[in-house]
Amino acid sequence: MALAGKGAIIIWNDIAPEGRDEFYDWHIHEHIPERLDVPGFLRGSRSIAMSPQTKPEFVTLYEIADPSVATSAAYLARLNAPTDWTKRATSHFRNTARALTEVLLSEGAGSGGMMATIRFEDSDRAVAAFTRVHEQRSALAEAAKLPRISGVHLCTTNNAASATRTAESRDRTDIVPAPVAAVLVEGCDDAALQAAVAQILKLCGPEGAQLPVGFYRLEHALSNS
Repeated sequence: MALAGKGAIIIWNDIAPEGRDEFYDWHIHEHIPERLDVPGFLRGSRSIAMSPQTKPEFVTLYEIADPSVATSAAYLARLNAPTDWTKRATSHFRNTARALTEVLLSEGAGSGGMMATIRFEDSDRAVAAFTRVHEQRSALAEAAKLPRISGVHLCTTNNAASATRTAESRDRTDIVPAPVAAVLVEGCDDAALQAAVAQILKLCGPEGAQLPVGFYRLEHALSNS
């Protein structure tokens, strides 16, 4: 199944141990519902790393109607008026990358309980790898038909918008540059994800071996539909 909209906000982050319990409470009971109250936010989900080798530990995906939602007045108003709970919870964030993206391709039969992310970091080698994948979108779409794969999605980042600081993020030191693009792969099990990722990395050429890859399982999801 394709993503719910033509845009996506993808957030990777770690959490300091002392903030872990509050992070879960805040994310489930305030943050995701608050975001889904913003017009154009369609679905929110959080996944956790399946092994210590996957860094950062968490990835949150917000599916939005189109990329303009990520820079809309309603969303910016929320970012510029963070709650006290948001300030406390985000003070424990570490290694946070937040990508405001346009969905260039989204193919698949449904949603998966596990997800791999391939991040194209802001470097010449990563940009070259992304260019190769973008030029081979039909081959990328074929990966969504592999056994036990639910979906494959290619997203490109609005880097200027992603780097903009608001009241919520202005004083934070945990934020790192967003990747210039990402591929998300949804599936049923680790072996299926590994096989699909290997096929996709081949499309990236020699730079594919250097791209950060993470494997996650779904923890929580909420939809407006």
